[in-house]
Amino acid sequence: VSWRAGSLPPLMCAGDQSLFTSLYTSLAQQLPREPMEWRRSYGRPPKMIHLEANFVQFKEELLPKDGNRALLTFPFLHIYWTDCCDTEMYKASVKDDMLRWQSTLRLHGSVDWLIVVVESEAKKKNKTNILPRTSIVDKIRNDFCNKQSDRCVVLSDPLKESSRSQDSWSSFLTKLRTLLLMSFTKNLGRFEDDMRTLREKRTEPGWSFCDYFMVQEELAFVFEMLQQFEDALVQYDELDALFTQYVLNFGAGDGANWLGSFCAPVKRWSGLLLRRPIDMEKRELIQLGEASLLDLRSYLFSRQCTLLIFLQRPWEVTQRALELLHNCVQELRLLEVSVVQGALDCWVFLSCLEVLHRIEGCCDRAQLEANCSHTVGLWTYATEKLKSLGYLCGLVAEKGPTSEDLNRTVDLLAGLGEERPETVNSLQSPYKKLNEALSSVEAFEKHYLELSHAAMEMYRAIGRMRSSRLIGKSLAEFYMKKGDPERAEGFLDDSLRSYVAEGWSLQVTHTRKQMAECQKLLQQTEDYLQTSALLAGDANLPELERKHFCQEILTFASQPPTVALSMAAFAQLRQMQFSPPGAVVHVGAALQLELHVRCLMPVAVQVEQLAATLHFSLEQGGARGRAGSTQRRTGQGPQGQGDGVVLFPQGSPLAGAGMGASLPPALELYEMQDRSPSDSSLNSTGVVCKNMHLLLRRHDSSASLDTPTAGALPAAVAVDDGAQMLRARNITLQPGDNSILFTAPTGEPGSYTLRQLCGSVGRVQFVQSHIYPVVQYEVYSQEPQLTIEPLSDNLLAGIPQKVKFTIATGHYSVKKGDALQLSNTDSMPILHSSCCSATILSSTGERVGEHALSVQSSEKVTSISLPPTPPYHTLEFQLEVLCHIPPTPFKPDIERLTNGEVRHRPKSHSHADNGMINIDQKVSIDCPWSIYSTLISLTFYVPFKAKHSILSAGKRKYIQVCLQNVSDTNFHLVDPVLTERQPTTPVELLSLNAKTQQTVCSQQSVFCLWEMRWVKHLPLCLQCAFSASFAPVSASDARTAFKPYRYEFQLDRTLYSLKAEILPPSGDQHCRTGALCGLEVSITRQAEPSETEGEEEESTEIEGLRTTKLMYEVVDNSSNWAVCGKSSGVVSMPVAASATHRVQMEVMPLFAGYLPFPNIKVFKYLPHSAVPAIQPDTDSCLENDTMSLLDKGLDDQGDTASIRSRGSVHSVGSGEQQREQQRGLPMPRLEPFSPGQVFYWSQGRQVLVLPVTDEHVMEVNVT
Repeated sequence: VSWRAGSLPPLMCAGDQSLFTSLYTSLAQQLPREPMEWRRSYGRPPKMIHLEANFVQFKEELLPKDGNRALLTFPFLHIYWTDCCDTEMYKASVKDDMLRWQSTLRLHGSVDWLIVVVESEAKKKNKTNILPRTSIVDKIRNDFCNKQSDRCVVLSDPLKESSRSQDSWSSFLTKLRTLLLMSFTKNLGRFEDDMRTLREKRTEPGWSFCDYFMVQEELAFVFEMLQQFEDALVQYDELDALFTQYVLNFGAGDGANWLGSFCAPVKRWSGLLLRRPIDMEKRELIQLGEASLLDLRSYLFSRQCTLLIFLQRPWEVTQRALELLHNCVQELRLLEVSVVQGALDCWVFLSCLEVLHRIEGCCDRAQLEANCSHTVGLWTYATEKLKSLGYLCGLVAEKGPTSEDLNRTVDLLAGLGEERPETVNSLQSPYKKLNEALSSVEAFEKHYLELSHAAMEMYRAIGRMRSSRLIGKSLAEFYMKKGDPERAEGFLDDSLRSYVAEGWSLQVTHTRKQMAECQKLLQQTEDYLQTSALLAGDANLPELERKHFCQEILTFASQPPTVALSMAAFAQLRQMQFSPPGAVVHVGAALQLELHVRCLMPVAVQVEQLAATLHFSLEQGGARGRAGSTQRRTGQGPQGQGDGVVLFPQGSPLAGAGMGASLPPALELYEMQDRSPSDSSLNSTGVVCKNMHLLLRRHDSSASLDTPTAGALPAAVAVDDGAQMLRARNITLQPGDNSILFTAPTGEPGSYTLRQLCGSVGRVQFVQSHIYPVVQYEVYSQEPQLTIEPLSDNLLAGIPQKVKFTIATGHYSVKKGDALQLSNTDSMPILHSSCCSATILSSTGERVGEHALSVQSSEKVTSISLPPTPPYHTLEFQLEVLCHIPPTPFKPDIERLTNGEVRHRPKSHSHADNGMINIDQKVSIDCPWSIYSTLISLTFYVPFKAKHSILSAGKRKYIQVCLQNVSDTNFHLVDPVLTERQPTTPVELLSLNAKTQQTVCSQQSVFCLWEMRWVKHLPLCLQCAFSASFAPVSASDARTAFKPYRYEFQLDRTLYSLKAEILPPSGDQHCRTGALCGLEVSITRQAEPSETEGEEEESTEIEGLRTTKLMYEVVDNSSNWAVCGKSSGVVSMPVAASATHRVQMEVMPLFAGYLPFPNIKVFKYLPHSAVPAIQPDTDSCLENDTMSLLDKGLDDQGDTASIRSRGSVHSVGSGEQQREQQRGLPMPRLEPFSPGQVFYWSQGRQVLVLPVTDEHVMEVNVT
């Protein structure tokens, strides 16, 4: 039995051959129908397989001999067929035949057998003798299957269509599959063990890879017979890896002896053969040990290809084929195999086309187009090898092949041998293509262009543009060899653009050299000069080649016409420095620009003129602030280094030699400010992009000057000689860094921006059409401007303060006799001295001179004579001003409504954050350069804050004035005096102040006290005025430095006295925590109201008794007491002297110790006829007290009982009243009494509160 592709494992049948022949068809069809689970050793996962077998007749010569473990011809199972049903016949012939069969199997070591007894009802009916005690099956089992009863199977009526027959068939097939699988598993495991043993002996001297190859391939054949193609592929992959490792070891110096047979010279290079399942010719060479390296690799890959196609993985074939072809080239070099020049290229070319044809045979066109990314590598490799063969055989030369080339071609074609029978009838076979391509120049060009364009189209289809352009570059070299530069130019241009965009510097240099040669042949002068300039400045070229290309440019420079080239290939801008550094000057000022340039040429170049065009903008900086913003804009960004230096980036199109030409320019963002022309105040600001036209253009359609295909500069970038320019003539640029100095024009105000840079070398102009970052300077024409600013953070009222006058002359020239006219005001006189001087500064801030200042004052005007000052200078001088402090007006306290809202009153002063009252002073100034007056505002702050209070001790009264220094300056305070503004009042104010001079530090207070004495009775109202003199502690002349301060206020007489008593619970002498105590509040009227007070006081008369309403409230902000029951209410007080009203309530002390009395407040209760309620003044500085709301029954002393917890707010009111309040209906309001109108007897009193007595029983056990 010889194995071939697709054969099945052999299964030998003995016994009745005619019986087996009648059952063969059914058996062969039903055996593979049901799958069987195949469990393998070494933890390999189980698989479901369909078993098939090749049933052959039993012959002793086909049995394996001793030591022969070949799996391909090994019968895995032996079956003996019999349909004997007669005992005598069994004993006479069948039994003896079975014994001979068994002995033969034992002799050859075959232990896997099965006896099949076929029973037929027809034979049993024909039998006339009596049925014996035992059947034939029992006799066979007793004779041959004593210990293996399952080795005998009965098949009943197999040719009938009955249920009994089907059950018999099912049982028989199950048994047959099980035994066949068991035998296969056992023998396969034994074979694998033997194979591993053989592989472990590979280090022994006599080991042969070819012998081992045949053994493991036999295992692969067995897996292929079982249709386990993955396992079969693993065997070939292991052989591939083992051979590769030996080759690598040989290259490293560790070679095996058997590798010598693979080092023989290569005599045939016919390529891969993939159209046969097994290349028996090469397999026989491997078996005999006569195969070359290419033979082994070709056979091994053909088997892998067959299995991969069975596994429906054709695209993996292309991947493995590409790796194989590259690896074979390297392995031949490692093994130092002698190969005819060009033979390997023929083998690779034929192999690539063979793999592609094999893939095309198993895939349709749609699959090939969708998966061209897997095959394009083979197309490209075949194209490269065909090109190499064309160069080798002289098919690319302009004159055609020589006789030597023809002889070489004949030798290469002879090594291909005869064409294989499988491809003889194919018109597009690889063999015919190679023969045709090497036969003539025209045929070679046809096939080479066909392969190249096919590969390029595939690369474009899958988006690999770089690979497509690489093939295009190869095509360009082919056309240049053929003497056709016109067709080569397009491919070189595409490749160069790709290399420039991706930054491949060496590839750019090489391609530019090819492009220069092409352009020179095509007589494209401008493009050739541009490319020569790029190559002359390319550091990747040797010095000699760079000088050659530079000389090409200098030679053409002396000939017409004029050509414009890119500056990037000629020189790089490094930096530009302004002098002065600010890059902002006034009209007519001197401004110089120093340009640092790095020349890329290898030799010194004489530049006739280096010019920079200026773009002029009419926008003017009218004020100094405008100039300052421009200065910041010029030096801003990542490239600005300050000090007027602008650095040019190395990655920009200007600084690079074409490498960054395809990169988009960076954003040029600048600040735009709109200022008022009158006072230069900022109205609006924004951001603008100056190079939007470059960012939004289509880059695909724009041609850069850095690319060789770009011609001369368009007319839009040509240098205009009539425009304003920076020029430098007759400059010699040395290789490397150079410095050029320009003088900038400053004749007109506006912004000047550098747009172009042009260097003229004879007839050649090197132009930079766009300079980045933007370099610009500004020339301003400034209007005269006067500013007044304080020398300190805050101007203090009442003492002399220095202010600084700054005059920016702008374009105005201050002449002799010019003066500032300041209008005088009584509240802020201007103080002047004879030693006042003015300083003149230049536009750069340098001090020019100092002149005495003449100040003359009249009743209405103060005139300041100005010294002569040239334009665009600054005049500075200082003056002293004094803002008088107005007397503090009387300001009544803010009223409060009963719902807690503050009654609105207009604000009289505005306060700063530090609490000082500010005073705004307006100064009108007439300037000599303007017909209009300039109005300037100065803000002064009052350094003091005063308040007063009246103190009572029995019948004696005292007035206390608190003066707080709210400024940051320390003052001396002298002669505090309190006087009456109405001297007719019979009241004497006796000073109790011991010191006449005190120091008031910043944020500190001074208290002054006077005792009031009267003869008969106190007046109803007392108008008082507090005055003192103050001066800063740092003042040099204390006598003249003291200035007055005055504070006026009004005192009212005492109308009510309020006294409180806290009574302990009955039976206790002291109050205790948690126990209710009595609080009795007595409100007593002190005097009859006067006529004026009677008009102001709201009163009612009932039955001849006039009464007025007061509201009281008991609160405890310190949370020492809990007010229980009624905490607030309204009482009616008779308008009579000594009238008393008592209120009693309960309070609970929350802590022990000396606790102060709760706070008791009394307010005027004004009825509903008052002004309607309005929203509170949110700007008021008073805090909103926790005021109780009153409901309708408040006049009747309604119960407002609740216990106020610690920190809680007690409120009384109905929902209806709250809704009325939200609707803004009229509400009763409260008005606090003026200071001194209510005397609190209990203020400052304390009461002793004892803690609660705790009585606890503690049990102590002592042992």
